[in-house]
Amino acid sequence: MTSAKNCKMYENKVILAPMVRIGTLPTRVLSLRYGADLVYTEELIDFKLLKCIRRQNEALNTIDYVETTDGSLVLRICPEEQSRLIVQMGTACAERALKVAKMLENDVAGIDINMGCPKEFSVKGGMGVALFYNLENAKKILKTLVENCKIPITCKIRVKPDKDETIAAAKQLEATGISAIGVHGRTRDERPRHPCNRDFIKCVAEALEIPVIANGGSAEIKNYEDLMAFRAATGASSVMIARSAQWNCSVFRKEGPLPIDDVIREYLKLAIQYDNPVGNTKFNIQNILRDVQETEMGQKFLAAQSIEEMCEIWGLLDFYKDAQSKKTHLDSAIRRECIVDQPNKKQKLDSSNDENIITHKIRYLKSKYKENESPKQTLNQHSTKLKMPLPKYEIINQGKLFQAVVTFENEKFSSTYFEVSKRFAEQSAALVCLYSKGFVTEEQLIKDGILLS
Repeated sequence: MTSAKNCKMYENKVILAPMVRIGTLPTRVLSLRYGADLVYTEELIDFKLLKCIRRQNEALNTIDYVETTDGSLVLRICPEEQSRLIVQMGTACAERALKVAKMLENDVAGIDINMGCPKEFSVKGGMGVALFYNLENAKKILKTLVENCKIPITCKIRVKPDKDETIAAAKQLEATGISAIGVHGRTRDERPRHPCNRDFIKCVAEALEIPVIANGGSAEIKNYEDLMAFRAATGASSVMIARSAQWNCSVFRKEGPLPIDDVIREYLKLAIQYDNPVGNTKFNIQNILRDVQETEMGQKFLAAQSIEEMCEIWGLLDFYKDAQSKKTHLDSAIRRECIVDQPNKKQKLDSSNDENIITHKIRYLKSKYKENESPKQTLNQHSTKLKMPLPKYEIINQGKLFQAVVTFENEKFSSTYFEVSKRFAEQSAALVCLYSKGFVTEEQLIKDGILLS
């Protein structure tokens, strides 16, 4: 059974709830700095996590979980959050859940099983709220984790339409030995526009001995006092919020929320520090701006395509340039740390049965090239100067990954590195050609982390 020590971790806490695409590292760390006691990741599916390998990223001082099939970053953890980070897992299988839990348990403070998400993807896979309606499987998963993991295990549910059924189900989950239970005050079919049923949460809190974490009150939570009022109204041990923090994570501050421009500046600094993807960074800032997107500044932001452009809008251009200059000597290490070889994929092209393809392990990094100076464009320029036909590209597909072969001066060139897009594969092939022909030097490619060992 779960120890009292494990339960105590969830008592009298204000918590950042799991949110898709929002609960990435910058939002989590910023929420902690503003006063959150615990932070949850976005829901991470067991299948995806099982495809990952763990990498110690010494350049960023983070722990990275990288998907081996395409090299994408699934989870990045920094020291500031590690002791207060809860991974929310999407699962419908006790065996898979345990494999993931054992993989993560030395890097996070706890694991939460998602039994509340009503989205179609989760429900169809037997996860999310569908798992809550399959109590036998839910109990099996929780019991398996509790008995085999050294960190606290929790779950997050939605209320059922019937109060007594909700309490009875929560008691069964409690009996598995979990450390706490999060309760969202809406049913499977209700959405944010529907009122949060505080009474149901309160009844569950009164019926259970473990901490109950109240969720679903964002519509009425604008500051820390509102957080405390919601917790008091539900009788819960702790309270977690999603949308209120999504809009302004300084809602956790006891002194009161900060202006959104201040929050965005701090968010951008963390995004730069931890190499947060541009798309995710922009998505999060859009959710902070909300109606401000209609203003002139908002329109400038929507037109921005890079972190640098976003920094210029909020007066952080000098910060960005300084950070980039300091990262230059680390960039190669960062890239190498996160690059994943494909042990189950062929590392040399042979599908064309052409043994004369010249190959090198070279990876195209878009950040290294200015507009109109990509490897393909440079190779085209050399073709024109030499009065040769323009290079021709052949794409070879390996599952979700791509390689390209470029033909130039009757020779063929390709990178042995698998890329996640056809466009990047062509750029990598062009780089191999430029390198092989002496148009770019080995020293430059090594310095930029493009020529890989």
